[in-house]
Amino acid sequence: QVQLVESGGGLVQAGGSLRLSCAASGRTFSSYAMGWFRQAPGKEREFVAAIRRSGGRSYYADSVKGRFTMSRDNAKNTVYLQMNSLKPEDTAVYYCTAVSTSGSAYYTRWDDYDYWGQGTQVTVSS
Repeated sequence: QVQLVESGGGLVQAGGSLRLSCAASGRTFSSYAMGWFRQAPGKEREFVAAIRRSGGRSYYADSVKGRFTMSRDNAKNTVYLQMNSLKPEDTAVYYCTAVSTSGSAYYTRWDDYDYWGQGTQVTVSS
């Protein structure tokens, strides 16, 4: 099992940046593919970004491509989401997710994942 704890959310003006972190417990972090999702009030949860268990290039939703960067540090059991050029429509609760896998795939559906963090609020003011 793995426990996920997000941090780094907050209030930022449009055009600003935030860096979210997700710390994972356990000794097999490199066995998990990771993802970020978000949910705004009154809206459905949506995929943001995903990274393979080995790291490398990440996969992004079109709405954040070119502005967000997902990375991982397996030595620190942590994944990151660097968010630049933030827009008011990026306002949401952001969730870190994990799924144990032996492959090298990305996972973009919420129900692909087995573990979820408690979420961290990101608010972008106009």
